[in-house]
Amino acid sequence: MKKAFVLGAGLGERLRPLTDQLPKPLIPVFHQPLITYAFDHLLAAGAEGFVVNTHHLPQAYAEAFPESCYRGAPIAFRHEAPVRLETAGGIANVRDLLGDEPFLVYNGDILTSLPLEPLIRTHQEQGNLVTLALRSNGPAQHIAHDPATGRVTDIRNLLGTGNPGTHLFTGIYACSPEIHDWLTPGKVESVIPIFLKMIQQGAKLGSVVLDEGHWWDLGSRAAYLDANQALHQQGFPTPAVAASAKVSAEAILRGLNVIGEGAVVEAGAELQDCILWPQARVSAQSRLTRCIVRRGITAQGSHESVDL
Repeated sequence: MKKAFVLGAGLGERLRPLTDQLPKPLIPVFHQPLITYAFDHLLAAGAEGFVVNTHHLPQAYAEAFPESCYRGAPIAFRHEAPVRLETAGGIANVRDLLGDEPFLVYNGDILTSLPLEPLIRTHQEQGNLVTLALRSNGPAQHIAHDPATGRVTDIRNLLGTGNPGTHLFTGIYACSPEIHDWLTPGKVESVIPIFLKMIQQGAKLGSVVLDEGHWWDLGSRAAYLDANQALHQQGFPTPAVAASAKVSAEAILRGLNVIGEGAVVEAGAELQDCILWPQARVSAQSRLTRCIVRRGITAQGSHESVDL
C-alpha cells in the first residue's frame, strides 16, 4: 500500500497542558516528533507518501515539516475547520488525496513496532473492505471477532451479541477504496458506527491479530512517561540527553531523564525520570520527579508528577 492516512487532528485533552503547545502527534519522544515513528513504520512497510489531517495548532505541522515531506516521502496536509471531523469524517475529507488505491489508516497518537506486513497481506488475500490490526492484550479489549474467519462480529457488544470484546483495536487498519461508499463527506463521525453498519450488512470487516512488537497509546502523561522508559529499557539507540543540551556537572540525574536539544539543567538541580522538551530549563536547586517541562519553560522549585 503506497499511501497512508495518519490521523493528526486530535485535541489531546488528556495531555494538557502539553498539547496547549503542540498537537499530540508532535510531542517529542526521544528527541523526535511522535508522528515520525508512524512515518518510519509505514515507510518500512512500503508506504511512499502520507496524508495527515490537522485541526488543533495546524501551524505546528508546518514548522515541523516545512517542506511537506519526511525522508523524501511527500506529506499532504488537510486542515479540518471549523470543526474536527472525527475518524470517518476525516477519511472522507481526504478522498481526493488518497486516490483509488487501498490505503492504511494509522492513529497519530500511538507508538508501536507491530508488524504491518501481515495486516497488508491479510487484507489483500481476503479481499476485505477493511481489516483491523488487533492485539490479544491491552487496556481496552472491545473487539469481538471470529478466530476461524478473522471477521469482526461486534464492538463493545453494541450489536447485542453478548460478546463485549476479546481484543484491543490498535488504531491501525487497511482500507479498500470502496470504504468511501460508506462515508458521508462533511459529516462529523467516528469509524465505529461505520464498522458496526458493515457488520450488520455483511460487508467484509476483517481482522488480524498482531501480538509481536510493542504498542502504546500515548494519550496520557503516564503512558507518555512510561513509553520513554520502555524504549530505553529495550535498548533504543538514541541518547537520552541531546548533544546540544547543557547539563551542569553539579546537577543530579536519577533514573531516566530525556533532555531535549538546547535544554538547560543548572547546577544543583535534581531530576528523576523527567522529560525536558527542547529549549526547556531547570533552574538551580530545583527538584523534579516524573515531570515534563515544555519548550521555553523554566522549572523552579520542587515538583512531582506535574507538567510545566
